Formats: sequence, C-alpha cells, structure tokens
Amino acid sequence: MSPANGALPAPEFSRVVNADTVRRAEVSETIEATEAERRALAERLELEAIGSLTATVKLRAVRGGQMIRVSGQLEADVVQTCVVTLEPVPAHVSERFEALFAPESMIEDPGLEIDFDASLSDEDVPEPMENNRIDIGELTAQHLSLGLDPYPHAEGVDFEGYREHEEGETAEEEAAEEPEKPNPFAVLQKLKPRD
Repeated sequence: MSPANGALPAPEFSRVVNADTVRRAEVSETIEATEAERRALAERLELEAIGSLTATVKLRAVRGGQMIRVSGQLEADVVQTCVVTLEPVPAHVSERFEALFAPESMIEDPGLEIDFDASLSDEDVPEPMENNRIDIGELTAQHLSLGLDPYPHAEGVDFEGYREHEEGETAEEEAAEEPEKPNPFAVLQKLKPRD
C-alpha cells in the first residue's frame, strides 16, 4: 500500500520476525543496515550521515507465549550537526533497548482486560504486533533516534551562553529580553517644558 492510501511509508530499515517462529524457540539475530538504508534513515533522523548501524537482537516468548519480549544492543556511527556552528559532529551511539509486543487484539479489544500497572516502565507496556510480525529493524531505528545527542556541538565550542535557567530560558535569551532600562525620571525631565 502506498502512503496515498492512508498507510504509513515503509520503514527505511526493516527486518521482520514472525512471532510464531519466536513462540517455537528463542530467536537471536544480528542485523546491519545497508548503505541505502543508512542514507534514507539519516534523512529521516536529520543526520548528516550514518556510517554504520548494527544491532544484536534477542526475541523470546513470555506470558505463556502470548507476548514477545525483545531485547537488543545497537551500535552506530553517525554524523550530527553542531547546534552552534553547524559543523559536522561525528559520534558513536551505543544503546541497549527492550520492548514487549502483544497481538493487536489484546491491546485494541476493550473486552479483553490486561492488567497494565501504571508503575510499569515503558518496556513493560506492550506494543501491538502487526499481522503477528515484529519489525526489529524499525525498533532499532527508533532507539537510535532516542540515543542521539539532542544538542550536538563541535569540539571546543563553548556552550556557556546556552546554560538553561530555571524558567527554561538560556542566558542569551534572558539578556536579549531585558535590555538596560532607562531611568524613567530622566526621561520625564526631558519632556518637561522649560520656563
């Protein structure tokens, strides 16, 4: 299906595992993005480049085989853009991740009650499987996105003026908003007519 039909575009880095395979035996896979996949993913994540992206992913059935627990470790070499100078900033991303997947019917059917404890971490709130399949490539891409430095800066760039203040403003923004105020009495003196 094309995006015009209301479907989402295909993921740039897709590696699908069938849940039935995992229910029969634990699955362990090492996946690596091709050059074309890295280029497309770099565009999506607004990176200058992704030099390499690999992940080792383990999948196992849990809760009586109803759900699939995915755990993985990704390694990536990326080039981000400095938020101050716009220079390229090379970085290595190493992230561990976990996710829980359940059949769509268990999540979407209001008649089925699953006890979702509010104190559970994100890894314990299940995501829906599409057609009994889990895309470990897309899961890796999402966690790469989460592992990126939100404020990359080139080596030696001074970040002093960008320290966050309590209200969330930077020192530069605060200084720009508060110009030196003139003495109101001096202004009034200039407006008074002279005898």
